[in-house]
Amino acid sequence: MRVPGLLRNRDFDLYWSGVVLSEIGSRGTFAANLFHIYQLTNSTLQTGLVGAFQALALVFLSPIGGAFADRLERRKLLQVTQAFSLLVSLALAVLTIAGIIQPWQILVSVLLNTAAESFDRPARQALIPALVPKRDLVQAFALLNPSREISILIGPAMAGFLIAGFGPQAVYLVDVGSFAAMVVALQFLRIPVPPSEAKQVTVWANIKEGFAWLRHRPLILQLIGLDLSCNLFGAYRAVLPALATDVLGVGPSGYGLLAAAPSAGALVGSAVVFRLTKTARSGYIILGATAAYGAAAIVLAQAPMFLFAMLGALGLGAFDAMHTTIRHAAVQLEAPDSMRGRVTSTYQIASRGGPALGDLNIGALGGVIGPVMALSLGGVVPILAAAGVATAGRRIRDYQVPQHEPAS
Repeated sequence: MRVPGLLRNRDFDLYWSGVVLSEIGSRGTFAANLFHIYQLTNSTLQTGLVGAFQALALVFLSPIGGAFADRLERRKLLQVTQAFSLLVSLALAVLTIAGIIQPWQILVSVLLNTAAESFDRPARQALIPALVPKRDLVQAFALLNPSREISILIGPAMAGFLIAGFGPQAVYLVDVGSFAAMVVALQFLRIPVPPSEAKQVTVWANIKEGFAWLRHRPLILQLIGLDLSCNLFGAYRAVLPALATDVLGVGPSGYGLLAAAPSAGALVGSAVVFRLTKTARSGYIILGATAAYGAAAIVLAQAPMFLFAMLGALGLGAFDAMHTTIRHAAVQLEAPDSMRGRVTSTYQIASRGGPALGDLNIGALGGVIGPVMALSLGGVVPILAAAGVATAGRRIRDYQVPQHEPAS
């Protein structure tokens, strides 16, 4: 088992610790933003604008963020983005403590934090291959991905406790501390800085170059397509409240358990894929987990009782973690270092923007044909997509994550 060796990697340990703390703070702040706006406005419409502002910044700024991740030293770029978000959270805390906070200010903070993330995440992903040997990259992602799920579990729970005891400003101040921890951790990383060719042309030329490179990489395009089949059509979050209250009749407490179950399942899926990558072909894992994700969505939708719904929700998280881990590693290893930021930013539009559009898609369909049929039909799409890719050719089916650095 390679975990002990990977965890003895000083730079990876520092980076991983900083990422976990920063993610917990960010997830807590996002939950606090939602609660804070609803507390101020008593309007679910205005609360929903938080997600809209997130998607706005993500879709339009991700390509630019990817270009900068290839032009600048990635560690320094991460420090700048983390410090920027630190200041945004500090401003929220000060305004809240002073009693002059307004809903529009919270929405602007969401826009600014997501804008920073659009530069942060491509650099964050592209930095990982410089921290660990190429043979350990899948295992590194298998450790980082559950960190995100742990953050989803801990961050909002922490926010609820702090809001109940001290108000939203306490969450924002904790977020300030988490960003500071990441900035300090990055300062102590020992990372070689490769020469960048991206600076020799304009940012717009960098963006076009990234899309042009991706256009001729059918493997990565197919991976993005499989990702979108899950995100656009298996978007369970939009119909989960209706399934919990109107179909299963379990109320808010049952809804909370169903909402948390995918994160718990993702922890299991990450542990499973960590072991599977040593014995199974990567392509089989991707295709199998993608199809299983669709099946889990159908189980959740059609569940006759709460227990089966929980199993479906756990399966969604587990299978999502399995195919996401392989895809993240594949995207990083197939792209040369000089292109990783731009390729990652394009992939980020699908992996993070896809769920937002999927919620709109399945939510709208659920309003017409009901949540059960909407998610059931949506679950069929990843199954068909995986079957189609598997039968159309051997590119994905026979794919194995490489153990070496790609040529630039």
